[in-house]
Amino acid sequence: MSDRDDEFDESDLGDDDRNPLADLSPFAQGDEGTNLDDDSDWELEDAEYQDDADRVYAELLARIGEAAPQPRLEATRRAVELLGDPQRSYPIIHVTGTNGKTSTSRMTESILRAYGLRTGLMTSPHLVRVNERIVIDGQPISNRALAANWADIRPFLDLVDAELVANSDEPLTFFEALTVLAFASFADAPVDVAVIEVGMGGEWDSTNVGDGQVAVFSPIALDHTQRLGSTVAEIARTKAGIIKPVANVVSAEQSPDALAELQRAAELTESSLAVEGTGFALESSAVAVGGQVITVRGLAGTYADLFLPLFGDHQGHNAVLAIAAVESFLGAGSQTLDGAVLAEGLATASSPGRLQIIGTEPTVIVDAAHNPHGATALAAALATYFTFDEIAIVLGVLQDKDARGIVEVLAPVATSIYVTQSQSERAVPAEELVEIVREFTDETTDFDSFGDAVQQARTWAAESPGRAVVVTGSITLVGEAIALAAAEGWKR
Repeated sequence: MSDRDDEFDESDLGDDDRNPLADLSPFAQGDEGTNLDDDSDWELEDAEYQDDADRVYAELLARIGEAAPQPRLEATRRAVELLGDPQRSYPIIHVTGTNGKTSTSRMTESILRAYGLRTGLMTSPHLVRVNERIVIDGQPISNRALAANWADIRPFLDLVDAELVANSDEPLTFFEALTVLAFASFADAPVDVAVIEVGMGGEWDSTNVGDGQVAVFSPIALDHTQRLGSTVAEIARTKAGIIKPVANVVSAEQSPDALAELQRAAELTESSLAVEGTGFALESSAVAVGGQVITVRGLAGTYADLFLPLFGDHQGHNAVLAIAAVESFLGAGSQTLDGAVLAEGLATASSPGRLQIIGTEPTVIVDAAHNPHGATALAAALATYFTFDEIAIVLGVLQDKDARGIVEVLAPVATSIYVTQSQSERAVPAEELVEIVREFTDETTDFDSFGDAVQQARTWAAESPGRAVVVTGSITLVGEAIALAAAEGWKR
């Protein structure tokens, strides 16, 4: 017996004598979902299943990590096939890009939910809990549903693992298994529509076993160059692989090289393509308390004076892309959205870890900028949406990122930079990162501990009301900051 065999009660999966490729799958049978209902005491009941959820995460972590994705679809396709193809039980809006794809996905889901649709949302990575990656009807999947769905799919994952190993291939990775779990959980819920964010790239990303009726492209730039290609054109070509036959494609403004790849893929698949600037546009954006007010020219209509509770001009552009995606899904881009419903969807949208205020007195902001493009958007937003006199940046970067490019953008807006590292194995050691920072500024200090770095920065910021702390450079560092702020009560 394997170490995993006794961790979940799988008696509800049926008699061992059944055909494992047909009768066993609850998703093929259309069984009732296992998510907590509206009458449940959600927090109390969810806490009862925390140990089960922790075991699910531990089993996922035991697989090949997200830093080493396998460029293949066959393994994930085999797993969902054994489950009865749960990803085919609902329509999909598929989102890729380099920056802004998570925020765009969240806004798209929020608008669809405002329309009364039961939604699924898969994003990555998570900030604090793995449950954040699988969202059902606006809420992270409950621990109970996470554990129950994992117990349902695990025999099939084990079967695929065995087949892969027998063929001298690697077993299913963390992200491949998580993708199967997300698709299965959405079928189990069930949902009316799923918004799926690509993990990396597009063509061979495991989420691409799903067929998106709408394919969405946020801005494409250089990132993950060791795996996706050394040019924007190569990266765009890989990302364009999510475009399926006769899909509706919407894209943010792109460089000529990236746009050419999207146009080529749309033509080959006989898909429609609408691009920001010509097909739809952000007409105006004005800073407002708690965010901004935007006017949008969509594919089918113009929507004026929409409140968006997110900071940064880039979030206004993400909202435009989300609106175009919803227009494409609900009416193939030919039907105007209901203004009141759209306003509700945007007003209730959130994007944790993106220019998010997690502390007051002193102000502490986190932003998941992890490449030069994201850092540029962060620097611009700090200058436009806030009135700080001095800013301390707490910086930590992962090894496969352009640390020098990030620092070059952020150093001019920082009074000082507190260099540190997250707990990730991929984190650049603080003593190495500080040497890069010193190429751009002498106002820097390195700390082995993130806790020490942010505490020193907060102490400095508390000395003057015009000061603030910004934690950025990697999503893992932002996640640690959010957890620490919640534990210590930074937000008063």
